[in-house]
Amino acid sequence: MKKITAAVLIGAALLLIVGLAPVHGEAEIYDSVVRLHVLANSDSDEDQALKLDVRDAILEVASPLLETCSDRAQAEDVLREHLDDIAMAAQETVRNAGHSEVVSVDFDEEPYPERSYDSFCFPAGTYLSLRVMIGEAEGHNWWCCLFPPLCKGAASVSPKEAENAFISVGLTPDQYKIITETDSTVYKVRFKILELFKKK
Repeated sequence: MKKITAAVLIGAALLLIVGLAPVHGEAEIYDSVVRLHVLANSDSDEDQALKLDVRDAILEVASPLLETCSDRAQAEDVLREHLDDIAMAAQETVRNAGHSEVVSVDFDEEPYPERSYDSFCFPAGTYLSLRVMIGEAEGHNWWCCLFPPLCKGAASVSPKEAENAFISVGLTPDQYKIITETDSTVYKVRFKILELFKKK
């Protein structure tokens, strides 16, 4: 009886280990996306509304450019080529709203906290980020996934749209589960494994 119990416990432990083992290529979650980070001048209602107008102007320029990109490297090249256009659109939006704040745009690696969206959740880590700062940039942020193109302004992205977008840029279904099934105990642990892996 003790031998049977021991065998069952060993089997259960092996299943748990397999379930928690990192999926091959989990780093693809970081290396397949470009994030958008817009920082408002302040937390006043006016500045927060302006932040969203700037967001919309950026998406109007960037979204069409990214539609035909098949991977992050291509998306990065396209965005770098059009950074001046993006900055100009953001600055014109601020000016047309009657504000004098200067808009600055950075495109580089940036640390992000864990961030939940409607249908998925990104682990904390360092991502390639288009960072748009309005004036003093001391207000609340707005951020999303710029590539794959899931930024829809005020609209929500359906789970199927999100899945199709991530699979199209190279994530496997197992990798995609890491960012969608974070309520599962197994995936919560895998989520933390991924964060620790990225910090090394």
